Amino acid sequence: MEANQPHITNLLERCKSSDKNAQLKIYNAYYKAMYNSAHRILKDNYEAEDIMQEAFLTAFTKLNSYKGEVAFGAWLKRIVINKSLTQLKKNNRYEEVKLEVVPNDEIEDEAINYTGLNPKLVLTTLQGLKDNYRVVLTLNLIEGFDYEEIAQILNYTNENVRTTVSRAKKKLKQVILAQNIQAQVYGR
Repeated sequence: MEANQPHITNLLERCKSSDKNAQLKIYNAYYKAMYNSAHRILKDNYEAEDIMQEAFLTAFTKLNSYKGEVAFGAWLKRIVINKSLTQLKKNNRYEEVKLEVVPNDEIEDEAINYTGLNPKLVLTTLQGLKDNYRVVLTLNLIEGFDYEEIAQILNYTNENVRTTVSRAKKKLKQVILAQNIQAQVYGR
């Protein structure tokens, strides 16, 4: 979407002067991606829709604070993610788990054969993980945030994020392997 940046920049300037048509064009350009980001965190269609709407309202009312240092989509996505995490905490479904710091030599990176993995199965399995694992993997693997950015978003230490991501990946792998074994045994 950002490849069309001059067009987006023009629309954003029009949005600053409350041009409803420009706001609608921006909304149409970004709503699906923002909804998907919210839904991956909240796991609820209605909440994701509400958060996405709130994020657009916030973006349009605070558009003058957008400096253009990052792409507009990235700025908007950060608003969506922050609002989604806040909502998740409000729902008391997000239980912050302080993990002990694990020395780097305990974190193992096993080689994984990615051929034959079904992406839908991986996403479905990811959605079934406990909230803190699901959130860090979503932010890292799907939204593309690095450990430092995730640490800022979640107010964790970099070491805690690294550990949580490592454990979450390990758990995801265990669940997928168990599902594959079960499928082989039962011929699914």
